[in-house]
Amino acid sequence: MQHASDAFVAEWKTGIVLRALAAHGLDVSVAGVQTSAVQSRRRAKLSGRRTKKATLVGFHARASDTIIEVPDCKLLSPAIMATMPALNALTILAASRKGEVGLTVTESESGPDIRIDTDKDLTEDLRVQLAGVANEFGIARLVWKDEPVVTVRTPLQSFGGVRVVPPPGAFLQATKDGEIALQQAVLAIVAGANRVVDLFAGSGTFSLPISRHSEVHAVEGDKVMMTALDAAWRQGRELRKVSTETRDLFRRPLLPDELDKFDAAVIDPPRAGAEAQIAEIAASALKTVAMVSCNPVTFARDAKALIAAGFVMEPLTVVDQFRWSPHTEVVAAFNRP
Repeated sequence: MQHASDAFVAEWKTGIVLRALAAHGLDVSVAGVQTSAVQSRRRAKLSGRRTKKATLVGFHARASDTIIEVPDCKLLSPAIMATMPALNALTILAASRKGEVGLTVTESESGPDIRIDTDKDLTEDLRVQLAGVANEFGIARLVWKDEPVVTVRTPLQSFGGVRVVPPPGAFLQATKDGEIALQQAVLAIVAGANRVVDLFAGSGTFSLPISRHSEVHAVEGDKVMMTALDAAWRQGRELRKVSTETRDLFRRPLLPDELDKFDAAVIDPPRAGAEAQIAEIAASALKTVAMVSCNPVTFARDAKALIAAGFVMEPLTVVDQFRWSPHTEVVAAFNRP
């Protein structure tokens, strides 16, 4: 959709959300559309392959194992594009003659944070060579599968002014603009709440900004992300208490008696939505829910369950971090009189 105007794309994305809601009989107004800028994607998973003469690094063609180079990509940030020489050097070291490597690159405040996925074994000699590449190209952290190889500088992210070191490969909003738009919307929804529960909290995208005004209980299935969030909170300043809990919210959602301790809830589930957790929220005494979703279809299903339980859905905001693709995010307030 790169040929389409911004206004057309914004209307198209809004239509995707409204059609998903209409399929469940929901008629909702849209407060606005927040679209991330061109060349603002701060994270990408590219693929690398060795060739007879050099290397090939880029994206896969649609439904294909063909790798296409992207020398003038309109999505990736300049900082990520600047890592291409480093990615080529890493491909030479990490790829077998016929194999392919996955190269996940995240832009951090300290430089590129790179994770390599490969079937090749990590030897001591290879460690030394990888460290040399990291130093030569200014890589902040280099991770081989799940094993950190070298950390030249701590790969920091900032959530509402609180610095975090997310674990390698941890979830991060696709663009900084999109992250800020979602944070501002969520903060407005839970404003005035004394205690907030943040469900599917990740490394603290919402928990840490909210903690400037409210106590927060963050719940997430990944223990490593909970550890990163807790460390960030302990090093932050002028923050209210943030407690953490590692818990699989698909199998063990918070129950009504647990939810009733809070004034508001924030929920940002994966694409599958949060059907089990939403059912418990519906049965609780919660009055305010800020729901964020990267899938309008499951968002609509979960919204219908909340509305059936007496919540009123306020005008939603479409947050488009995935320009020119059919993917989009949604954030909305649900208030129960």
